[in-house]
Amino acid sequence: MKESVSEKLSTSPIHPGEVLAGELEELDMMPAELARALHVPSNRLYQLTSGKRAMTVDTALRLEQWMGVSAGFWMNLQKRYELDIAVEKIGDEIKRTVIARPLVGIASDSTHLG
Repeated sequence: MKESVSEKLSTSPIHPGEVLAGELEELDMMPAELARALHVPSNRLYQLTSGKRAMTVDTALRLEQWMGVSAGFWMNLQKRYELDIAVEKIGDEIKRTVIARPLVGIASDSTHLG
């Protein structure tokens, strides 16, 4: 049984290409067809939908124009994916090696509230 996007959300990072692939599936459309509509090489969309290529600003803007889904949505998916991957790879090491700076309570210092 295929895992839904909401199930994957809690277990592993979701590549923006996976979201796009789901949209194409619902539209019964191949990446090459979308590539023609967006005026980009088809390998860009095949690589994107297979998770082998990052979402670019150029592609996000083209998708916004064609689909009506904001470029910001696509770029936020990409950045979230990159952040999730980084946390998986180096998050624990950073937590072990980088000591948090002590927070100074500005709000508790009434001399600055003038």
